[in-house]
Amino acid sequence: MQINNPEEKYDVLIVGGGPIGLACGLESKKKGLSYVIIEKGCLVNSLYNYPTNMTFFSTSEKLEIDNIPFISNKPKPGKQEALEYYRRIATSNHLNIHLFEKVEKVDSPQNDLHRVTTSKRTYSAKNIIVATGFYDIPNYLNIPGEDLPKVAHYYADPHFYATQKTVVVGASNSAVDAALEIYRKGGDVTMVVRGPAIGERVKYWVKPDIDNRIDEGSIRAVFNAEMKEIRENEVVISSKEGEQAIENDFVLLLTGYRPNFEFLKNMGIKLSEDGKKIPQYNHDTMETNVPGIYLAGVICGGMETHKWFIENSRIHAKMIMEDITEKAISE
Repeated sequence: MQINNPEEKYDVLIVGGGPIGLACGLESKKKGLSYVIIEKGCLVNSLYNYPTNMTFFSTSEKLEIDNIPFISNKPKPGKQEALEYYRRIATSNHLNIHLFEKVEKVDSPQNDLHRVTTSKRTYSAKNIIVATGFYDIPNYLNIPGEDLPKVAHYYADPHFYATQKTVVVGASNSAVDAALEIYRKGGDVTMVVRGPAIGERVKYWVKPDIDNRIDEGSIRAVFNAEMKEIRENEVVISSKEGEQAIENDFVLLLTGYRPNFEFLKNMGIKLSEDGKKIPQYNHDTMETNVPGIYLAGVICGGMETHKWFIENSRIHAKMIMEDITEKAISE
C-alpha cells in the first residue's frame, strides 16, 4: 500500500542493503553526499537467506568493507558471523537505511533527477546505484510439479529433512552443502546432476568429501540426468539409462539464481544479446548507458553470477563515488 509522504530528495539512492550497498552508503557518507539505502527485506537480506551452516569461500579479511576489521573464529567465517559484522557496520555508522521497502519503479530522469517509487513512498535522486545481487530469483526448471509443496528452491537447515528421502538437484556449492548436511542428519539423499560430475567450482575443502560419499554409496548421484516431472510421492528423471521414477518426500531445486533483468530493462539499461545478459556499463566508473544510474556488485555479471563476489566488487563503491563527486565539481 502506498503511503502518502512528501517526496524525499537525495544525491544518491542505493537499491539493495547487502554488503556492497552498505559499502556505497559508507562512501556516500564520507563524500558528504545525502543518500538513502532501500532494501526490500531485512538488513543484508540475501545473506540472511543463505543456509544456516554456510561457510564462505573467502577469508574474513576479503569480506571487509571500508577497511573495518572482520574478526572471525576461523579463517573462513560462517553466516552468523557475517550477519553480525555487517549489522554492526550499519548500526555503528548510523547508515540511512529503509528496510522492508521494495523499489517498484525508476522513472527516466527529468531535470537531472530520477524519480523512484517504492512500496511505501517516492524519492528523487540525482544518482541511482543498483546493488541488488542475484539471489532473489531462482532458475526455474518449468517442469510439471515444480509448484508442489514438497519443492523448494532455497535450502536453510538440514534438520527439516532428517529421515526423509530428499532429491537435491544441482552440483554447485549450495547443492553439495545441502546433500552433505542432510546425509549427516540421517536423511536419504539422491543428487540429480545435469553434467558428468560434481561442479569444478565447489569449495576445494568440500569437493573430496562429496566425491567420497558418492563413491561409497552414502549419497546416490545420477549424472547426465534431468528432472522431467515431480509427483506427490516420487520424481521422474531422464538419464542415459532412460526414464526412471525415484520415491521421494522432498525436492530441493538448487539450480542457481539470476538477477532481476526486468528491473534493469525497465530502467532503460541495455543487456547483452548473447544469452549472458550482461548489463552495459562503463568499467572505469560503473555508470550504465543511462546517465546517473550505476551498477555495483554481482549484478554486473548478468547470468555469469560466478564472476563477481564481495571481495572483488567492494571496490565498486569507491569507483562510483569518485565519478559522482568529479561530475559534481565540474558542474
